[in-house]
Amino acid sequence: MSNFRFVALAETLNRQVVPVKYPSEKISDFYGSMVFNNDIMREYLTKEAYNSLMMAIETSAKIDRKIADQVASSMKAWAMKNGATHYTHWFHPLTGSTAEKHDAFISPVSGGKGIEEFSGGALIQQEPDASSFPSGGIRNTFEARGYTAWDPTSPAFILEHTLCIPTIFVSYTGESLDYKTPLLKSIDALDVAAVKVCQLFDKNITKVYPTLGWEQEYFLVDSALFAARPDLVLSGKTVFGHSSAKDQQLHDHYFGIIHSRARSFMRDLEIEAHKLGIPLKTRHNEVAPSQFECAPVYEEVNVAVDHNQLLMHLLDLVSRKHHFKVLLHEKPYEGVNGSGKHNNWSLATNTGINLLAPGKTLQENLRFAVILVNILKAVYTYEELVRGSVASASNDLRLGGNEAPPAIISAFIGEQLTRTLDEIEQMPSRKSLVNGKARHSNINIPKIPEILLDNTDRNRTSPFAFTGNKFEFRAVGSTANTAKPMTVLNTIVAEQFSLFFEEVKELMETKMKKEDAVFEVVKNYVRDSKNIRFEGNSYSEEWKQEAARRGLSNFSNTPDAIKAYISEKSIKLFGKHKVLTERELRARYEIKLDKYIRKLQIESRLIGDLSVNHIIPTAIKYQNTLIENARGLKDVLDSKTYVKLSRNQIQTIKEISEHVSEIRQFVEDMTEERKIANRIEHEADKAHSYCYKVKPYFEKIRTHVDKLELLVDDQLWPLPKYRELLFIK
Repeated sequence: MSNFRFVALAETLNRQVVPVKYPSEKISDFYGSMVFNNDIMREYLTKEAYNSLMMAIETSAKIDRKIADQVASSMKAWAMKNGATHYTHWFHPLTGSTAEKHDAFISPVSGGKGIEEFSGGALIQQEPDASSFPSGGIRNTFEARGYTAWDPTSPAFILEHTLCIPTIFVSYTGESLDYKTPLLKSIDALDVAAVKVCQLFDKNITKVYPTLGWEQEYFLVDSALFAARPDLVLSGKTVFGHSSAKDQQLHDHYFGIIHSRARSFMRDLEIEAHKLGIPLKTRHNEVAPSQFECAPVYEEVNVAVDHNQLLMHLLDLVSRKHHFKVLLHEKPYEGVNGSGKHNNWSLATNTGINLLAPGKTLQENLRFAVILVNILKAVYTYEELVRGSVASASNDLRLGGNEAPPAIISAFIGEQLTRTLDEIEQMPSRKSLVNGKARHSNINIPKIPEILLDNTDRNRTSPFAFTGNKFEFRAVGSTANTAKPMTVLNTIVAEQFSLFFEEVKELMETKMKKEDAVFEVVKNYVRDSKNIRFEGNSYSEEWKQEAARRGLSNFSNTPDAIKAYISEKSIKLFGKHKVLTERELRARYEIKLDKYIRKLQIESRLIGDLSVNHIIPTAIKYQNTLIENARGLKDVLDSKTYVKLSRNQIQTIKEISEHVSEIRQFVEDMTEERKIANRIEHEADKAHSYCYKVKPYFEKIRTHVDKLELLVDDQLWPLPKYRELLFIK
């Protein structure tokens, strides 16, 4: 029982539920208490400063330095009152996580004293060392200068006694080194294009902004078992592990009663999230054992992205207090569902309208049809880029499984809307549009209230599904910074709105009535975007063949998928809307390639190390025990009885030898392929070498290791098994 695995197992059995106490009786009493929100600003800022700041937030106007000093002073006073001693510019570098450099409020003065200071200059801008952040060749390593600049549209917050100020991050020469900068630019581009389209219907609409409600899936594993798995520690996933006799096949975990330890963790997580103004609303068990999901109410997309990045940090922070480790990897366990981050995206206006909600009048329905069809056309035109926006080494393992949509991008809109669009395509005029009243169900169950059905059912196999008043982008991975796919989605829709408006304007210049011109273009778009719509089972082989006939791409791996970022079409798109320059796009492409290579490199080294230093010695040790036992039997039994009784042991000895031999050979071959790949200078070629030459060995080696797990004595096996990892004690 000295095996580290059994020590970890024994530790899990002694776990107690960590008690959680709410700060007050009502959540609303402490909700947003650690956020410099609108109410706090009204209280701490002068009327002049408050109005100026609101104007900047609503119109993107520049903030006067004098006003910035007032805001900084108020922020400092509020933060110190709430226990903050430091401040930091909080940003999203291209690593995919968040970054921060803490500075103390305290500054020394004469006489050995100190005072707390925080100026408008420190609020607006800082100069962090940018040398070790990925830049994709935008600057040399020795050129360390970078700048963070305050984003007033996302509120500052206090986390662990530090005032965190959301910022963008750019290079000395002005290129974006983060995910927030292009996201903000894409939001502006979408606003400009969408307002023009909306004003064809309503001149009161002067602002359109995207909203996002993300759903975050994750796994919990006991911290002791996590520490006993080097592969989980170093890569976030298990590189070996035979399936448990029972895992998710009974579907009894999905929406089941939440384990008391997990529920205590969730309560604690929600308290911390609510303090920070993250509107978590939902929590539940997911399909796989120890897999869970949380989801907030939707928010403006920039704030929603910040809140998701912050929540991923909180997941790790809070889980440690409860002796858990949160696994955000898209596929931490082989053979059970992985984790995604479903992005529920919609468009809202300053008049309080959800543009993706069907209306009740002809005019409202025409507007809804315009918005819907333009989005479908945008996704169809840029389906390769949409696929590239969710590409990563870890998400490649999830896409196409029975828990995630495939790598083929398609859109689901449901039977009713499909029928409506097909009818529009055939309609002679706009007056034939159906009304938007939701249909009532014909479900008749005693004592159950009448059910109002959505305009669509849900298609869990679709990457991009319309779900009544929003699109659910299901292909996003659980580790992803949601700014990446949202930037792409915002930009392609902005482009499509721009093209639509120009086409309508051209028809109107021929004296065609506005409504007729709008309807004529919509009809054309319905026809032109038809290939992206698919209502069936996206997992089926038939769909793969049909998608190929429709000309849709099917990139199963990241190196192929992310080429879309540097296509001529993408460079033109992002350049036109001033979201990303060609240089910034190529830099991001290089960074994605480098990250993919390093992820597979780490996994390859892990597999080699665990195989040679852990698995093979354990297998040989058990094999020697069997050999000694067989020899002992030979000494005490007659030859006929010995042959009969030792047959199974000898067979096991042979099987172990065969598996050990195969593992050794495959590890050696994999290592050689890795060395060859590492010598390749061109990043794209190196990534393809890792993908097609190195990665295939992962499964080959795993197959033999997992077979050994079933043969070797359970008392000797060094790694916690799936039956132990997947179930909370």
